[in-house]
Amino acid sequence: MAALLLLRACRSPRIASTYHYSYPGLTTAHDTYNQRLASTDAAATAASVQLANAGGLVGFWQTLSNSTPVAYMQDVLVKIHDYSGLPWWASIVLSTFLLRSVVTLPLTIYQHKITARIEKIALEMPAIVEELKKEAAMAKQKFKWSDKQTQIVYRRSIKKQWQKLIVRDNCHPMKTMIVLWGQIPLWIFQSVALRNLVYMLPDPMSIEAQIVTTEMTIGGFGWIPNLTVVDNSYILPVTLGLINLAIIEVQAMSRTRPPTRLQSIANNVFRGLSVVMVPVACTVPSALCVYWVASSSFGLAQNLLMLSPDVRRSVGIPKTQTELSQPYDLLWLKIQQRLRLVERSPADKPAAK
Repeated sequence: MAALLLLRACRSPRIASTYHYSYPGLTTAHDTYNQRLASTDAAATAASVQLANAGGLVGFWQTLSNSTPVAYMQDVLVKIHDYSGLPWWASIVLSTFLLRSVVTLPLTIYQHKITARIEKIALEMPAIVEELKKEAAMAKQKFKWSDKQTQIVYRRSIKKQWQKLIVRDNCHPMKTMIVLWGQIPLWIFQSVALRNLVYMLPDPMSIEAQIVTTEMTIGGFGWIPNLTVVDNSYILPVTLGLINLAIIEVQAMSRTRPPTRLQSIANNVFRGLSVVMVPVACTVPSALCVYWVASSSFGLAQNLLMLSPDVRRSVGIPKTQTELSQPYDLLWLKIQQRLRLVERSPADKPAAK
């Protein structure tokens, strides 16, 4: 909901009428130009049919398509394609890696630093709690407090001390969500920008937009030469689901402590969303599937990389007690255990009910 409100707030009606793509070197002959216009008529018709069938979502998509961040993202995608000289599928992958390296990778490193600081200050709390217990007992006798009054003062003191440690180390727990604050808007804006490029939005009459869409019809690879149509082989959608599931399982298997009830519920919810994304990916243009697979692949590689102690030290993440000394050996062992290639140790087996 917060993301939708942000996108609506960023709406710029002027962008819909004045934004044009910059496409250098337009020297197409008259007959070739006519062929390109003819080839884009089908894409324009498909876009019109899709918008007509969308019902109440038309206004939402128009707001999203005309927003300023999406317009800037379209311009960035087109410029990366023009300057790199790569086909559109490779240009989408390149832009995904570049944007995630600039936006989400630094945020991920910062988030890991915050998590490590929180873990370190948590180790200081037991000694503080014991001291507060003694002070509370002494205050109870001195001021003749009841048990309820003593508990209230004791809990407030603990909370105050915890807040002092958080301020001291600048590690508010809300900062552990900072990756989502950067990754979700980036994912939304780039997805909508690619959708606009496929359907020649926000201005289907723009020559530059028609040329970009035409290039996408021949800018694919292998079994999907046309990036403006769906992947009928289902290879990319299934790959997307498997990669997203792999991200969730890597995060689950890299934990050194048993998952809490909330963590178990969250893992199951994300597993369900990963499965739901497969049929969704089967209904969108292949350009979006290429982006989603590239983005998820980067996320999986990033998660695996951040497990390495050497990498964590090189980017300034403090060492903690829960850090794995040999994370990849442990992951491989847990994978073998799940595949029943090796037996689980008694410590790994779930307790009997």
